Amino acid sequence: MALPRTYEDQNCSIARALEVVGDRWTLLVIRSAFEGVRRFDDFQEALGVARNVLTDRLTRLCDEGLLRRVRYQDRPERYEYRLTRKGVELWPAMMTLLLWGDRHYAPDGPPTLVRHAGCGGALTPRMTCSSCGAALEPTDVEACPGPGAVEPID
Repeated sequence: MALPRTYEDQNCSIARALEVVGDRWTLLVIRSAFEGVRRFDDFQEALGVARNVLTDRLTRLCDEGLLRRVRYQDRPERYEYRLTRKGVELWPAMMTLLLWGDRHYAPDGPPTLVRHAGCGGALTPRMTCSSCGAALEPTDVEACPGPGAVEPID
């Protein structure tokens, strides 16, 4: 039996949030947006997702107010997608999921390390720096390859 796509019968904020972000491609689009990806073709290249699926996810994220479309070219008309405040508020949840995945599903070590750009300390589950204790926001960190990173094929 297939699970329904919506949870209107459940009075639960987790279920309601899952209606928006509970799909694999949606979370990967958001991850890419945090990594600085903004244009459709760049999302498609980074994710390897079918164009129709990507169009659907970007439209949904814009409709839900997590991304906004900003025109960057008139002829032909082209847009980029930028995180809104609502989208940026997903950062702690995304980082918690990343750290959880590192603990349980990264046998060769984390593929990506999230470091405090100010001092190089690691991101902790409390969204603070392991070295200096600073509270960290998305603009305070940088990602670098970790021990589990896959080497690019030349």
